[in-house]
Amino acid sequence: MAAVELLNVGKTYDRDREAVRDVSLQIEPGELVVLVGPSGCGKSSLLRMIAGLEEVTTGSITIGGRPTDGVAAKDRDVAMVFQNYALYPHFTVFENMAFGLRMRKLSADEIRRRVGATSELLGLREHLERRPRELSGGERQRVALGRAMVREPKVFLFDEPLSNLDAKLRVHMRAEIKRLHQRVRTTMIYVTHDQVEAMTLGDRIAVMNAGRLQQVGDPFTIYRRPANRFVAEFVGTPSINVFQARVAETGAALEAGGLSLALPDPVRRRLAAMRGRTVDVGVRPEHLRIGPAAEGALVAEAEVIEPLGSEVLVHWKSPIGPLISRVSDGSIPAVGMRTGLVLEWDAVHFFDVESRDTIAVAG
Repeated sequence: MAAVELLNVGKTYDRDREAVRDVSLQIEPGELVVLVGPSGCGKSSLLRMIAGLEEVTTGSITIGGRPTDGVAAKDRDVAMVFQNYALYPHFTVFENMAFGLRMRKLSADEIRRRVGATSELLGLREHLERRPRELSGGERQRVALGRAMVREPKVFLFDEPLSNLDAKLRVHMRAEIKRLHQRVRTTMIYVTHDQVEAMTLGDRIAVMNAGRLQQVGDPFTIYRRPANRFVAEFVGTPSINVFQARVAETGAALEAGGLSLALPDPVRRRLAAMRGRTVDVGVRPEHLRIGPAAEGALVAEAEVIEPLGSEVLVHWKSPIGPLISRVSDGSIPAVGMRTGLVLEWDAVHFFDVESRDTIAVAG
């Protein structure tokens, strides 16, 4: 395993299209870091630059302390697993896994040792004589993973490897990859657009948007303390509720939708510098609960009920705009019911309207 360091890395394609902008990131030996963001955010370009499949326009990349400038992809000691399995259909599982080792002219005994050990780890030993057409989608992805593992690289690179699998199999393979990392502790960099994959897999998550790194942190920090509105909205299912409000001149309340929502003292202190200014307010569905419909309270009407088994999502029509709350199955309102909604202020986020940066971090 090896550390990977990106320093001010940028990538510009033809016509001055800047895909990656000034990304600096330190990945520790044995760490699993997930690059996540919407399509076109630059995450795959970044991964391909680490692999040596794309040239770096600006900045530098080191792997295991070794600069990669001028180092061909085949000499970087990294292995990449793609969205497409890219298995040789006329080869058996053993031959697919052994092909790269034969090209490197390893001995037959060493090839058998590596393929045997890896197939045992991935649960493929009984499938070694089968061909890809005889395997399920999950088994083919494990073969593609095994083909990379037998090389015993310093770093594994995953480029949306589960995108072609159905939902149930994606959940299974997420657990397989997590379990594999816990066993081998090889440095892994994983690219996905799926924030659920990112949250469940990563030791740390690097959120990207428009070619820039937005925030890096462990899953709990990313979720609970987003650096800006983009991160807050991108991470979390369903997405965070956001509405605009003005902080009263006294700092004692938020004014929105004709309402004056009283603020507790800790929140007043957090917003002391924002008195008389407009802010974006973010509250996650689990931090919006049903409460008394008292005078001056936020009163909303239940429009849609979405049962999810152990919990229920409720879509509300309110004076401050549409809202979604997450409730237990013991407190489900009826469609059309009007009731009060209470914000759990200690978990509410506030964002600057222009920069969209977090201006008051939730406790």
